[in-house]
Amino acid sequence: MGLKKKLEKDPVGERAQFFLKVLIERYIAEGQPVGSRTLASDAGLDLSPATIRNVMADLEDMGLVVSPHTSAGRVPTVSGYRLFVDSLLTVKPLAKLEFGQLKQQLNLKQEPSLLIESASKLLSGFTRMAGVVMLPRRESIMLHHIEFLPLSNNRVLTILVTQKDEVHNRIITTKKPYSRIELEQAAQVLNQAFSGQTLDAMRKKLFQDIQKTRADLDRTMARAVEMAGQAFQPEAPAGSDCLISGQTNLMGFEELSDMTSLRHLFDAFAEKHEILHLLDQCMHAEGVQIFIGEESGYQHLDNCSVVTAPYEVDNEVAGVLGVIGPTRMAYDRVIPIVDVTAKLLGAALKHQ
Repeated sequence: MGLKKKLEKDPVGERAQFFLKVLIERYIAEGQPVGSRTLASDAGLDLSPATIRNVMADLEDMGLVVSPHTSAGRVPTVSGYRLFVDSLLTVKPLAKLEFGQLKQQLNLKQEPSLLIESASKLLSGFTRMAGVVMLPRRESIMLHHIEFLPLSNNRVLTILVTQKDEVHNRIITTKKPYSRIELEQAAQVLNQAFSGQTLDAMRKKLFQDIQKTRADLDRTMARAVEMAGQAFQPEAPAGSDCLISGQTNLMGFEELSDMTSLRHLFDAFAEKHEILHLLDQCMHAEGVQIFIGEESGYQHLDNCSVVTAPYEVDNEVAGVLGVIGPTRMAYDRVIPIVDVTAKLLGAALKHQ
């Protein structure tokens, strides 16, 4: 029986929720299984040990806690953490001092690449876990100018110049050879139509143009649509599409210190594909997203939680940042740090 059906049939009562909250808070603080006596002391309630043991047994029956074979105490399961995060957690605003420190270190005078690096290091430094920041997707980059240069074998060099004077080169293959003059005409059409727009907006407009009948498109526009359709296609994520800082911080958590688990985790950090795919899922989500344990869908992150938030530039989601740490993380502290950092990074990049 799944957790949802189990809880619908036997919902967690207020007393059980209270003890689950107390148990998880104690486990997050100390990392040791929590026994009935400790739970009774932390709860501050005059209840018999037998009553507390019964509540613990109920929580275990519902799959919210589990008793490790080496201890009589209990530890939360992924389902227990999920109920805690969704229903029992109280998130406090970031302290004024910490907010000031974040804002000061994400200063507006830094280059965009340095801002991204600073955000990654700040997330790591403030949480003592791993900080990760996805670089702004090309789709959110605004076009300033485009050029096409003919190469051999129907290949064309595409030169995209953004409003930040960054240059992106890409080679595309056309259906037929084009002269330099024809390519210049196509580029002129695109520059007039799309200068100052994001690549994502350009792709949507081009798709609409392609749906028109061929009779509605003159030869120059048809040529421009053909080449731009390839030039503006999103590229597959590369290892350089996100920055990760503070990976070694995770070695300090006992539950992540097993050498085999660490090796797999560091392999995931090195390759980045799984982490990038996870961040991609958050691109269109609103606000903070939390993946606990196996919820991420990646075995290497089964003992970790990932807290993410998208950052926006000009009211468009440009990327995602977050923190990777043990499931036993202080969610009430990590969540506001991630949320505020995302807002500050977006504001700083907009200023750039």
